[in-house]
Amino acid sequence: MEKLLLTGFEPFLSNPINPTMEVVQALNGKSIGQFEIVGHVLSVDFAKAPEQFLALVEDVKPTIIVSLGLAAGITKISPERVALNVKDGEKDNAGNAFEDAPIKEDGDVAYLSTLPIRKIVNRLNSAGYPTAISNSAGTYLCNNIMYEGLYYAAKNEAIRAAGFIHIPASFELAIDHGRIPGWSMRDLTAAIELALDVCAENIELAR
Repeated sequence: MEKLLLTGFEPFLSNPINPTMEVVQALNGKSIGQFEIVGHVLSVDFAKAPEQFLALVEDVKPTIIVSLGLAAGITKISPERVALNVKDGEKDNAGNAFEDAPIKEDGDVAYLSTLPIRKIVNRLNSAGYPTAISNSAGTYLCNNIMYEGLYYAAKNEAIRAAGFIHIPASFELAIDHGRIPGWSMRDLTAAIELALDVCAENIELAR
């Protein structure tokens, strides 16, 4: 079977829970069409995460890359449209912080997602999962990993699609925070599984 690499992140900043971990673990090893999902959790560390991610890509040799990130406070599943060649923001889990720093000195200013983001939005909304395209992945680790994936894919034709999806907080995290909305883990996992199904279908139809 071909491989679909699915990544999430460990807890970070003021978030003691990261629901992307649970989604990745729940979907790891499942089959969608002709694709096997290979799930891994990345460090929230500007130095380690890109190395971990690129090592996974080299090892797994995926046809599709979908990375997940938590955006605590959003209410909808949010496929990202673009990744910027910049890292900036709060300290990561290792205490590193950057300001206006490029991710790749030789990289483009930005890369557009090659996932079928409009089809994902339409399918998930039709299934009852609130979803909308996001036009900014920020400048923290989520954007960093999205950019790394698209930069790599631009140079490797074997990767047919790559991109990033932000998800809302889980109920557990929402309760811990006290003032943010949340989804059930069942719905978060089901929505992402459906999004991956759209990605797989799109690749198969394009052949």
